[in-house]
Amino acid sequence: MDYTFMREFADSWGLIYLFVIFIAAVAFTFRPGSKDIADKISRIPLEEDRDDG
Repeated sequence: MDYTFMREFADSWGLIYLFVIFIAAVAFTFRPGSKDIADKISRIPLEEDRDDG
């Protein structure tokens, strides 16, 4: 494996791989039912800290 091979691989299959990951992340974020989970997560910084110690 030399630099030229790695560069060609990254230019073609690497781009396709990263595009598929991007589409999966977007689909996961906008899937039905994720609004409730996102709302719950967004309220975490506003909740009062519990001191268990």
